[in-house]
Amino acid sequence: MIYLKKIKIMFPLIVMFIISLLSIYSAKIYTNSDLGNLVLKQFFWYLVGFVFIGIILKLKNNYIFKHSRLLYFIGVISLALLLIIGTPINGSKCWFVIPGIGSIQPSEFMKLFIILYLATVINNFRNKYKNPTMFEEFKFLINSFIIVIIPSILTFLQPDTGAVIIYFIIYFCMLFFSGIRLRWFIIGGGLILLLGSSLFLLYHFNEHLFINIFGSSIYYRINRVLSWQNESSLQLNNAIVAIGSGGLFGNGFNNVPLYFPEASTDFIFAVFATCFGLFGVIILLLTIIFFDYCIISLIRKKTININKYVLGGIIGIILYPQIQNIGMNVGLLPITGITLPFISYGGSSLVSYMVIIGIILNMYFEKERYYKY
Repeated sequence: MIYLKKIKIMFPLIVMFIISLLSIYSAKIYTNSDLGNLVLKQFFWYLVGFVFIGIILKLKNNYIFKHSRLLYFIGVISLALLLIIGTPINGSKCWFVIPGIGSIQPSEFMKLFIILYLATVINNFRNKYKNPTMFEEFKFLINSFIIVIIPSILTFLQPDTGAVIIYFIIYFCMLFFSGIRLRWFIIGGGLILLLGSSLFLLYHFNEHLFINIFGSSIYYRINRVLSWQNESSLQLNNAIVAIGSGGLFGNGFNNVPLYFPEASTDFIFAVFATCFGLFGVIILLLTIIFFDYCIISLIRKKTININKYVLGGIIGIILYPQIQNIGMNVGLLPITGITLPFISYGGSSLVSYMVIIGIILNMYFEKERYYKY
């Protein structure tokens, strides 16, 4: 009974595994045939993910934390190589295409590497300075910001704006758990508000100058994000209609009445909702809530060591995409190309999330201790 309590996070994971395969199969009618059988591929990546969970449980978190800096630099190098030798897909260089295996998206693993490396940096800082001065915290903030901004620039150039947003969500979540002074968040929030307001005004009132300064690519990306406001997006309109058509119990398995792009990835929630209706959506949301609770409840138990900082990043990497993806599927949030964790199709994304599950399971079984690297 105690063992089952420790691995309770595996139960919602299995439910999401089933929902993922059902949804991807239902979306296959509107999926590019060149991608092959996505259901079998997703099943394969889930198996690979479970293998990685076993490896992580064998290695233990301490071993992973010790090599977090190496993992981070491998991630940065892979992002840089993408810009040189990456295969363009839909105008973006976000993937390495490996014949016989498929595509690998380094930015998905970079999210995890940022969490691990930042956690060790924060942990070392807290162990070194029990009561840090403002200047010591300022130096720490500069160093930690550099860790995040380097992969952010490389990822933005691919371009993959959604991943960059998640990098910074991870960063701010981990800073929150780091215990630095509140005034830094106030200063940071003020700077973000000032910068955002300036860009907003420039975008709306002087488009020509905005394009001259930032380029047409960035202007186009912002315009795409804001398209949800005027309901001019075909994929959003069709997704909302499809969700509404599901009613209480849905149109039935493998019955998606409308076409919308990226049905197996960005809009997988709409596919599931139209097939299984409100009843199915409630099951999915309850599964997600219980899954998140399993992670958040760990924070109260792991309050003094590096696990707390890692969990802060994990909350950012999982909770934000859940809210963003479901929100953009129902028209409450802008479309940013962020997938639904454990449900949307994607090998790199799924394997990186499964590694996170392995790290979380290690936390359930290990004793409290300090780490220094």
